[in-house]
Amino acid sequence: MDPKETSRTRVGLLGQLPRRVDVYEVGPRDGLQNELRTLPTRDKARLINALVAAGEKRIEVTSFVSPKWIPQLADAEELLKLVGRREGVVFSALVPNLKGLERARAAGLEEAAVFISASEAHSKKNINKTIAEALAGAREVTAAARKAGMRVRGYLSTVWGCPYEGHVPVERVVDICRQLVDAGIYQLSLGDTIGVGTPRQTEEILGALLQHMPVDTLALHLHDTRGTALANALVGLAAGVTTFDASIGGLGGCPYAPGAAGNLATEDAVFMLHGMGVDTGIDLDKLVEAGEIAQELIGRKLAGKYLQAALGERDKKATRRAQT
Repeated sequence: MDPKETSRTRVGLLGQLPRRVDVYEVGPRDGLQNELRTLPTRDKARLINALVAAGEKRIEVTSFVSPKWIPQLADAEELLKLVGRREGVVFSALVPNLKGLERARAAGLEEAAVFISASEAHSKKNINKTIAEALAGAREVTAAARKAGMRVRGYLSTVWGCPYEGHVPVERVVDICRQLVDAGIYQLSLGDTIGVGTPRQTEEILGALLQHMPVDTLALHLHDTRGTALANALVGLAAGVTTFDASIGGLGGCPYAPGAAGNLATEDAVFMLHGMGVDTGIDLDKLVEAGEIAQELIGRKLAGKYLQAALGERDKKATRRAQT
């Protein structure tokens, strides 16, 4: 078979891919809240500035949860003062209730995010609420935010599986998503919280949801705990999903699998997308610089594969230059 013909066949298997994708950076919030080290506010601002310099336009920077529960993010107001507003960049924060929403609004944010689990056991252990109670709270926050002129994004965790219940019925996922869309949430970020998802399962979940809502309502928040995040992202891309959550360097780890990778690394996702001709508006070289800063601040080697490859290549070149 002609190699060119084979190449065209492989590309054709994926169908028509989106020309552009939004990367929703969650490292400063979801990543840092799962790290043992609590960074000084100025260091968080340095990381966020590097992400903006790399071309990232949607960044979740913090959470307005009680500092008692997440001490790593107790400096939300101070951080937002430091980073300020950037033209063309949307900063957002997780808000658990009306008090958190008021803090976010007072800090000048125009976008907030609410959090719900698709598992009763996970919901109770994580936020001490049933799914029904969490939905009621999300509706309350969404209504108040929209009245104040803010947009609201929704996170739905444990969509692919729960650390306590195991399998999560896709019918339950669809029901919760429909209720959240009806409440006025503009985008639903579907979370593979423990990184157990496989491509076929991702196809089934998206197929069920797309019978009830447009694809631009959905985003994917994939964890790489078992190495399947990019494979699942590729299925989402082929289905028309154009927003993918990611964390610089894979920052954050996985609280349910100590030592394993957590969030999909931003630079891994961007490398794959650019290699497939999908634009993100992000400068990959500058993204590596941001990853290096994240690694320096955290004080450990991060899980991002492209980051480690790029840093390794740079060090090898530097060694060669030093030897000549």
